[in-house]
Amino acid sequence: MTDAAELQRRTAELLAAHPPATTDRLDFLKARFDAGLSWVHYPEGLGGLDAPRSLQAVVDAELEAAGAPDNDPRRNGIGLGMAAPTILKYGTEEQKQRYLRPLWIGEEIWCQLFSEPGAGSDLAALGTRAVREGDYWIVNGQKVWTSGAHNARWAILIARTDPNVPKHAGITYFICDMTDPGVEVRPLRQITGEAEFNEVFLTDVRIPDSRRLGGIGDGWRVAQTTLNNERVAIGGMRVPREGGMIGPVAKTWRERPELRTHDLHQRLLTLWVEAEVARLTGERLRQQLVAGQPGPEGAGMKLAFARLNQEISGLEVELLGEEGLLYDDWTLRRPELVDFTGREAGYRYLRAKGNSIEGGTSEILLNIVAERVLGLPAEPRTDKDVAWKDLSR
Repeated sequence: MTDAAELQRRTAELLAAHPPATTDRLDFLKARFDAGLSWVHYPEGLGGLDAPRSLQAVVDAELEAAGAPDNDPRRNGIGLGMAAPTILKYGTEEQKQRYLRPLWIGEEIWCQLFSEPGAGSDLAALGTRAVREGDYWIVNGQKVWTSGAHNARWAILIARTDPNVPKHAGITYFICDMTDPGVEVRPLRQITGEAEFNEVFLTDVRIPDSRRLGGIGDGWRVAQTTLNNERVAIGGMRVPREGGMIGPVAKTWRERPELRTHDLHQRLLTLWVEAEVARLTGERLRQQLVAGQPGPEGAGMKLAFARLNQEISGLEVELLGEEGLLYDDWTLRRPELVDFTGREAGYRYLRAKGNSIEGGTSEILLNIVAERVLGLPAEPRTDKDVAWKDLSR
């Protein structure tokens, strides 16, 4: 079994063969993947060594100390946090070999085609259709709130393949090439002025059956792996103490004593403690992941992330007074990533409004926590056994 010493030895060999100071960034990342040091818990040949997940920290620490480049995970959060674990669990060997390496390296960016104008919180009500024609599926429909679609090469897509069965049963999961004819990406301008989200129109898009993940009609089960990993990726990110939103507020408090009031002090103390509790809870959740797949606890972390971001950014604007209302640029931009801490307070305040919507609305996540974590009775659902085509819309 691979242990910490063995991983240190392999990492040293990688660094000796590919010195970070003189090796092209992409060449180094490719060599790291091929050495099994990307996801050490993944199988050999797929970026890993079948090692315990907890040992990834050993590799990361050695590479960071050597000044090695990383794969800039913020640029491909959907690919790394959602697509990769789904492909690993449900993909064929050919799919794993084709997609995982360029995904981890960052050569190919991924997006998520799940939500629709009429199927957001009730995702299983989606209406995008996929009709089989020989070895292809012809897809028509519209998706919305698609982060990073303007930069993506691939998308994870769920579509309705059988309207004659209940909504959860007639869904199939696909990999969609965003460069294919019939895929149109339009920007959605947000309250920040940026357009990191998009709406995507699919018109007679031909997806080969070889890009199907899981069985026909089994897409909802496959999608649960994606959604569970999404919530962990959003709410369970590793941050240092005073990382994330609380850091800029605490820094301003220390450096600008003229802004302090007793009321703001009490509120800051409360939010600082809650942010630290959430950070430590995230550490515990990641330790639980070592033993298996993420569970519904990720929904609780994502809930806390959204609420804290909104309350902390609101406090920061109040602390800064008139300065907090300033904003750098309302020009429409289509960024590659979201930078909460590298922008001003006004941006943080506006962008945080989306945290309670993206990755599952807070209302839906409260239901998940109530039913799957606390074991409370489920809400009555009258449409469970009704064919999708017969539902009221």
